[in-house]
Amino acid sequence: MVKQSASKPSMTKTSITKQPLRLLMDFDAQIQRDGQQTSDFIHRRDRKFALNCEEHNSPSDPAHWLAWLGRFDNSCEQSAGAGQSTEQRWQRINSGFIAMGAVLGIITMAGLLFYDGGQRINVTVIIGFVALQLLLALLTSLQSVMGWQPWRPLLNRCMPASDPALQPLQPALMARAAQGGGLSFAVAALLTLLAMVVTQDLAFGWSTTLNTAASGYHQLTSALAKPWAWLWPAAVPDPALVEATRFFRAGTNTALTPARWGQWWPFISMLWLVWVVLPRLLLRLLASALVRLRARQLLLRHPGLSALRERMATPVLDTGAGHNDASDLPDTRHNTLLQPLPEKAQLLSWAGAGTVTDKQTLPAALAAICPGPALDVGGLASLSQDQQAIAQLAANSDAVTALMLVRSWEPPTGELLDFLTSARQSWPAGSRVCLLPLAAETREPSATATDRQLQPWLRFAERCPPGFVTVGDIAITTGLSHS
Repeated sequence: MVKQSASKPSMTKTSITKQPLRLLMDFDAQIQRDGQQTSDFIHRRDRKFALNCEEHNSPSDPAHWLAWLGRFDNSCEQSAGAGQSTEQRWQRINSGFIAMGAVLGIITMAGLLFYDGGQRINVTVIIGFVALQLLLALLTSLQSVMGWQPWRPLLNRCMPASDPALQPLQPALMARAAQGGGLSFAVAALLTLLAMVVTQDLAFGWSTTLNTAASGYHQLTSALAKPWAWLWPAAVPDPALVEATRFFRAGTNTALTPARWGQWWPFISMLWLVWVVLPRLLLRLLASALVRLRARQLLLRHPGLSALRERMATPVLDTGAGHNDASDLPDTRHNTLLQPLPEKAQLLSWAGAGTVTDKQTLPAALAAICPGPALDVGGLASLSQDQQAIAQLAANSDAVTALMLVRSWEPPTGELLDFLTSARQSWPAGSRVCLLPLAAETREPSATATDRQLQPWLRFAERCPPGFVTVGDIAITTGLSHS
């Protein structure tokens, strides 16, 4: 049975802020824990959750289901830790990539801008390095979309085998970590570039072994500078600068003043910002969105979610079987006998049995036994209405004696057992309930159930607390023979 608090559990509309990855891992851990429970237990538990959601108009999604379980079962904290530990482990991985990216970014940019006063810093090399960074960023995202894991053997050496529910997310998670490291690399390199521009007198120029004219090189730099040309025209090299800053392996350009050698830095700064930093930032955001999207998809396709929805939508039936082995026949034995109806009792109608709407239609025997108004409980009645009926009967007398009409052709349900359990806990000692199975909607004395229909109800009464629930018969009370 589900552990219940002293007060009635309530479903509030508190927002669930769990991330999809954490929710997926928590849900998977809870489903694995449910595998250690009996199917009857989890069916009744989840059915009760669905009824609570219906009564309070609350969402019945996995997040609220986990939150609801956490209110009754302290062991759910273990399953909640599964999602938290997964998030923390990947946060450590992301932090490692970011730290390593920052260090490499500083070292790489310092190497690219190394200037000993003899040879100029080749802008062509920097352009090529920017193109390489852009290509690596795109390949990282592409392998994530395709699910390719070239780094998988290395990850297996550093980390233990991950949960099966997490394995489909590995490419997206690694891509997010790699893009975070790449973004850190790009930002650290840009800051290093700006710091060296301020603290050193850098001399830029361009050179290539290919037979390239200055006009062609200017077209290349102009094409690269188009994204920021409208914003910062000074960061677009003009033809004169391109023509004047070309240098050769063995020769000097005496026509150029050394002051112009540093005029390339605006172009290089914007080149790095636009073609390295911004793509890394956008791809990092895309990788995070992809992780959330795939986590939601995996949760929606989780086999445990379909089973959970089935349990929430299907009422719990008490078939009388002692266990769930389908190869065995149900236990049809019972030692309980039909009892006469009480002399005075409060009348209850379970799930509309007897259609108690007009006292004039009551048989004379029931009208004499139940002088008070009848109360509808179970079925379409909400849980709050059931609790109000229990409280109303408890307030009218010291020890409650209730006569409950039920349909004989319907097997006893788990909801009925929950109602009787709640009533026994709320009513004073000595209270009792007499079940009267009816064979049809009309309540004629001769319409009591057949023996075969009464057997499940007699077995149901045996499993209830001794002396609290009995099964009554109008024929015994009125002295008529029971057919």
